[in-house]
Amino acid sequence: MGATTLHWVNGEVEVHKVVVGPYDNNVFVVRCRATGDAVLVDAANEHEQLLELCRRLGVRRVLETHGHWDHIQAVPAIREAGYEVAVTKLDAPKLADVGYDAFLDDAEVIEVGRLRLDAIHNPGHTPGSISFHVRDTPLLFSGDTLFPGGPGNTSFPDADFATIIRSIEERLFTFPDETIVLPGHGVDTTIGTERPHLDEWIARGW
Repeated sequence: MGATTLHWVNGEVEVHKVVVGPYDNNVFVVRCRATGDAVLVDAANEHEQLLELCRRLGVRRVLETHGHWDHIQAVPAIREAGYEVAVTKLDAPKLADVGYDAFLDDAEVIEVGRLRLDAIHNPGHTPGSISFHVRDTPLLFSGDTLFPGGPGNTSFPDADFATIIRSIEERLFTFPDETIVLPGHGVDTTIGTERPHLDEWIARGW
């Protein structure tokens, strides 16, 4: 594994990325270079690989962007290894079978060493979907809310297209064009790349 997991870096932050499971879920580690403290975003699958990543990179806790099963398969093994798993209260019922330890709230500030992550509640894909912006960087972890080419899937029973569009427009498209969007599946994009297409997405209805 080693440095091959390094996805983005500056003087203060390292972002590591692995792709796991049958749905090619992105799992990210956000690490403070000054202190070595880190968080893992979405314990999706392949728990042995994720545990090795956690140990190597100084992960202290796990943040779940939402509760869909493909994003939580590694949670039991991660918790058994002693890591706290946090999720929004609205999506916590989806983790009933795997467990969780703490709630994440909208506008919560998550301390990772000297880094600060701002939690952004953006419902629509699920009622409790949440994104994370690393303060003073262009990094925005969007879970399954925003992808290259449009919003996440809203065909689930508790999903809603109008809600996800409102979340994207009011909570994510307020960031500068150069903001890098790191989604739950697939490749990165930027706010500036996606913002001009909002009306097209609304017109097509997905």
